[in-house]
Amino acid sequence: MNFPGRNALLSTSLGYSLHQRLRWGLGKRPAPGVRPMNRALRNQAEVDASVAEVRKLNLPIFSDAPKNWDSLGALNAILERVPITGRILDAGAEVYSRILPWLYLYGYRDLTGNNLVFKEPFNFGSIRFEHGDITKTRFPDGHFDAITCLSVVEHGVDLELYFKEMARILKPGGLLITSTDFFEQPTDTQGKHAYGCPIRVFTADDMRASFASAAKYGLKLTGDVDLKCEERVVLWEAHGLRYSFIVFAMTRA
Repeated sequence: MNFPGRNALLSTSLGYSLHQRLRWGLGKRPAPGVRPMNRALRNQAEVDASVAEVRKLNLPIFSDAPKNWDSLGALNAILERVPITGRILDAGAEVYSRILPWLYLYGYRDLTGNNLVFKEPFNFGSIRFEHGDITKTRFPDGHFDAITCLSVVEHGVDLELYFKEMARILKPGGLLITSTDFFEQPTDTQGKHAYGCPIRVFTADDMRASFASAAKYGLKLTGDVDLKCEERVVLWEAHGLRYSFIVFAMTRA
């Protein structure tokens, strides 16, 4: 994937600001009224509420409706805890991801997204996209005020290395927000692969083990996590899979 030069106007701070102002407006927005955190996505009604909230806030919407849910949770957590001058990374970002453009519309400017698929660095205004492995980044210790990693770790990421690296590049007190494919009980993914690795849908037991792994690196959950699910509201049609999502926040001690 190679995006430099794709749109010269959007690559400049002035051009991107003008585009965002004309398309979405840059006036003061309220915090999201839908703000899931430390819990599973329970049912379709919660998906519908998140889509309605994104439209109400006049933010760019995900075409994959359930992804609006965890992104709203991440947005609200950052608005609550990170000053407008904060430095933020979206680990495993995609160009179609929404969290960095949303943060831009709320006034944040020191924004970076990294992913192995980006072959060369490029910008959308002050949002910088660059090549990077989220388990072994180029950033110095204690660099970021907040990191988001939304719907990424299920795609073959070594969680031990992920938490270790995120803890390293977060400032003390920094915020790590992670979401992933999840259902409380096991989902049959045997023999299914995507993006060069076996498909994984985390279970309740998987999540408990993940939290314990993160704790070894000084990452502490911001609250108790509700692992209860009701409906398999996420459909991965290409693989015939149904499951849900979970989103959780941690701070670096």
